[in-house]
Amino acid sequence: MENKWMCYAACSFGLEAVVARELERLGAENIHARDARVYFSADLSGIARANLWLTAADRVYIVLKEFMATTFDELFEGVKAMPWEEWLSKDARFPVAGDSVRSVLKSVPDIQSISKKAIVEALRRAYGLRFYKESGRETGIYIHILKDQVSVCLNASGAGLNRRGYRVKNGPAPLRETLAAGLIDLTRWRDRPFYDIMCGSGTIAIEAAMRAKGQAPGIRRAFAAQHWSDEWERAFVLEREAARSREIENPGIPIFASDIDDKMVEMARFHARRAGVESMIHFSAVDAACFSPITEEGTLLSNPPYAMRLGEEQEVKELYAALGRSMKRIHGFRYYFLSADADFERKFGRQADKKRKLYNGNIKCTFYQYFKDFSRQTR
Repeated sequence: MENKWMCYAACSFGLEAVVARELERLGAENIHARDARVYFSADLSGIARANLWLTAADRVYIVLKEFMATTFDELFEGVKAMPWEEWLSKDARFPVAGDSVRSVLKSVPDIQSISKKAIVEALRRAYGLRFYKESGRETGIYIHILKDQVSVCLNASGAGLNRRGYRVKNGPAPLRETLAAGLIDLTRWRDRPFYDIMCGSGTIAIEAAMRAKGQAPGIRRAFAAQHWSDEWERAFVLEREAARSREIENPGIPIFASDIDDKMVEMARFHARRAGVESMIHFSAVDAACFSPITEEGTLLSNPPYAMRLGEEQEVKELYAALGRSMKRIHGFRYYFLSADADFERKFGRQADKKRKLYNGNIKCTFYQYFKDFSRQTR
C-alpha cells in the first residue's frame, strides 16, 4: 500500500469550508480545518490530484514534522534532528520560506536562515560532506510557526495555485483566481445562467466557465512536486490524463461577462481564449447600472469597485444605488457581491440574506449574498 502523507492546503480566511468540500470530493482523508488551512492525508496520486483540482486553495504543503519552539536554539535543533536525507539529495537546492503568527519567534528572516543552516548541517552529517553545494533539483521548504508550534513542510505546489496560466494582464484591483473560484463555490451555482456585470479582466466568468466545463484549474501549469522524482512525475502525468478525459466540450450553460470599459472586455476575452473557454462566454461592453438580463433566471456574481481612493466615494455610492434599483426590477435571479464598503447594504437598498467576511488580498471585505427574490422585497 502506498504511503499516505499528512498535508494541508493553505487558503484565505473564510474559504476553509470551500477547500474542505473540494478535498472531500477529491477523495482525501482525515480532513479538518484550522484558520486559513485545511489538513488532509493523501498518497502521491492524491497530492497530484489536489494540486490539479483545488480551485480555492493557495498551495498544498506536505507536513514532515511538527514541534514546539520558543527559542532559536530549539528551532535549530528540532529542524536538524530530522532525517533530511529521506527528502533531499546531497546536492539539492532548497529555498526556505516561512512565516510566524502569534509566536515568540517573530523574525521571519531569522527563522528562514536558522532553519536553512540546520538542514545544511543535517545533510552534511548524513552524506559525509565537508561542504554543501546546491546544484541539483529544487525542493521548496516552508517553515510555519503558529502559537509556537513549528510545522516543517515541503511546498508541493511551487508557485501559488492562483497561477492558472491564463491571466497575463491585470486591470485595476484584480481579483485573485482562487478567491473568484471560492466565491463561485459559496453561491452553490451549478447550471443556471451565470453573469458577471463588472468583469474587469474576466477572472470570475473564466473560473465559472472552467467549472462548467469540468476543467482542472491546474491543467495548464507545472507543480514543484512533479520534478522531485520519476515517481512523482508519473503521478502527475496520470492525474493530468484523467483530468483531461473528464472535460466536457460543450456544457451548454450560458455565461455572460460585461464591463463598462470595452478595453477591459477585450482583456477578459483574451484571458478566456488562453484558458480555452472563450466560446463559452458571451462578452459585451455594458454599463452595470443598466443591467438587463437576457435569460429568465440566473446567478449574478460581481466584484464592484471599492471607494479606496479620495474622491471615489460619491461615484461608488451612486453605482451601488443604481445596482440596487436594477436588481429590484428583475425576477428569478440570485445576486452576490464582494465589497470592502461596510455601508454597502444601505447604499444598495437592501440587507443581504447572508454575509461572510473574506479578504481580497489584504483588503477586508464582505461577501453579500442575495438569494431570495429581490423584486418582491421592500426597500
